[in-house]
Amino acid sequence: MPKRTTHTYSSEDAAPDGHDSELFVYYCKHCSSHVLITDTQLQKIPKRKTDKAYVLDKTKYLSRLNTSEGGKILLKRGEGKLEKQFRMKCVGCGLFVCYRSVEDLETAPFIYVVDGALSSVAAETNPQDAPVPPCISQLEGGLVQVAIEVEDRAQRSAITRVNADDVRVTVAAPAARGEANNELLEFMGKVLGLRLSQMTLQRGWNNKSKLLVVEDLSAREVYEKLLEAVQP
Repeated sequence: MPKRTTHTYSSEDAAPDGHDSELFVYYCKHCSSHVLITDTQLQKIPKRKTDKAYVLDKTKYLSRLNTSEGGKILLKRGEGKLEKQFRMKCVGCGLFVCYRSVEDLETAPFIYVVDGALSSVAAETNPQDAPVPPCISQLEGGLVQVAIEVEDRAQRSAITRVNADDVRVTVAAPAARGEANNELLEFMGKVLGLRLSQMTLQRGWNNKSKLLVVEDLSAREVYEKLLEAVQP
C-alpha cells in the first residue's frame, strides 16, 4: 500500500482556481492513522515562531481532517499574553496533532499542525517502530520523564495502557495514605530494571497524575520496556 496517496479533485471537490490539484495524505507519526488530506506540502507553508507549528491557511488550501476534539487550553506567551487553543487529537492513539484558535472548526481561518506530529510516510504497524509518544520525554542531563496516571485500590500492580498522554499504572495501595507512591516506585523499578536511587517521583497536574524521572535509560528504552510490560 502506498505511503503517500495522490488524487485529483472530483467535480464536487474542485480547487478554488478550478484546476486539478495534487493531494497529500499525512499520517500520525505515533500510530500511522490518517490525520490530514491537503493540497499543499506542509514543509512549504509558514511556521509559527512560538511553537514551530505549521500554519495551514484554510482560505488557500484544502484541509480534510480525521481528528477528535482534544479540549480547550490556555497557554502563557510572552509579556503575560494568553493564547487560546482548541486542540485536535489523532483518532487512533489520542496524540495531540493540531489545533485552532476558535471553537468552531468550520469558521477557523487556520489549522496549526504540531511540528513533528505528522508524516507523509506511514510508520510501521509494529509499535516498537513508532516514535516515542509525548508522555515519555527526554530531559537534559540524560534524564527521562514519564507522565503516569495512577489507578489505586486495584487487584495488582500493572501497566494497562501506554498512549500519547500518559502511561496508565494500577496499584493495590490507596493513594490517600501515600503507600501508592512506594508501590508505584517499586513496581516501575522492576519494569525498567532500575534501583530506587535511579528514580524520582513527582506530583503531576492532579491527584492521580505522577511524573516519574529516571536515570541511565533513553526515552526509547523506557518506551520499549513499558510496551513489553503492558497487560490487558
